[in-house]
Amino acid sequence: MPKSTLERALQLAATARHNCPPNPAVGCIVVNADATILGQGSTQSAGGPHAEIMALRDAQTKGHSVKGATAYVTLEPCAHHGRTGPCCDALIAAGIQKVVATNTDPNPLVAGQGFARLRAAGIEVEVLPPGDPLAVQARDLNIGFFSRMVRKTPWVRMKVAASLDGKTALTNGLSQWITSTEARADGHAWRARSCAVLTGIGTILADDPQLDVRLIQTTRQPHVVIVDSHLRIPLDAKVLCSGRTVYIYTAVANTSKQAELEQRGAKVIHCPQSQTTEAQPAVDLQTMLLDLGRREINELHVEAGQRLNGSLVRHGLVDELLVYLAPKFIGQGRDMAHFGPLVALDKALQLDFSSVELVGPDVRLVARVRGRDDF
Repeated sequence: MPKSTLERALQLAATARHNCPPNPAVGCIVVNADATILGQGSTQSAGGPHAEIMALRDAQTKGHSVKGATAYVTLEPCAHHGRTGPCCDALIAAGIQKVVATNTDPNPLVAGQGFARLRAAGIEVEVLPPGDPLAVQARDLNIGFFSRMVRKTPWVRMKVAASLDGKTALTNGLSQWITSTEARADGHAWRARSCAVLTGIGTILADDPQLDVRLIQTTRQPHVVIVDSHLRIPLDAKVLCSGRTVYIYTAVANTSKQAELEQRGAKVIHCPQSQTTEAQPAVDLQTMLLDLGRREINELHVEAGQRLNGSLVRHGLVDELLVYLAPKFIGQGRDMAHFGPLVALDKALQLDFSSVELVGPDVRLVARVRGRDDF
């Protein structure tokens, strides 16, 4: 099997990552017996054609017949009617002879049914072993989609920009800018691939951020999620004036403020902890993640302060860290995440580095919480 074709399909899939959520980013390449590419395509924005349909259309536009051809696709062709029709039926109707795929679709509405329908139509199906590097790469490309389908919650990625000694701001709160323009642009690329950006009310009150994608081009802006236990968000906050979907999770009932926020387009969700050791009501973060999963949030990009970051870590809800370290020392300042104190080193959050790269003058670290991707 020419894995180079699947590698090219994965490159196509990656180009769709910013635009296609909540659908998975998929690439498809159709080749003939001589390995000549007849057509190729990737997932379009939600409601648009999937990768297989785009590849078939591409072949048709070029005047190529795909009868007897092989389709290389980075995820099992869908077998259900969602926003679009089943891709497996389109491949069958086109006369495809063989399908090579990296992974089974984790969506319970598919989950092997696409392969079964292809085989029932006489099409040969080849699926990579789960441990194959290309299968792992394809799964990682859509880790949020896999998380939502299997765990029912988004993949939670915590982004932090800090000095080399781990400080995200001075003690007076000043943080602009610890890292470089290159690091900030790279951070916006990670925002762009997410379905939603999460922050806390402390960040809203202190910085009034926009939380949008501005430093790179994108056709889709992520939603905004705000943890605001006491519904303190100002009615003129920038995120409420952006025209984007804003979810505000609160722990108190304030019908008048809720009505005012909803008039501005926000969705207010009452989500208190049933039991809390804190003196004040708090948002149940696990319940919030389950609710966001139901709202088709695949990747949740966290850009918050040390308190909310610490709460997410303390409750075991963080899957991955995206950390930019600037080559500077600050000394006293605000931490990445406030939790603990721990009683022993073996209680520390255990991480595995996925990548370490220079971005401009800064270091970008991507580290997964050990065991969180075992699903």
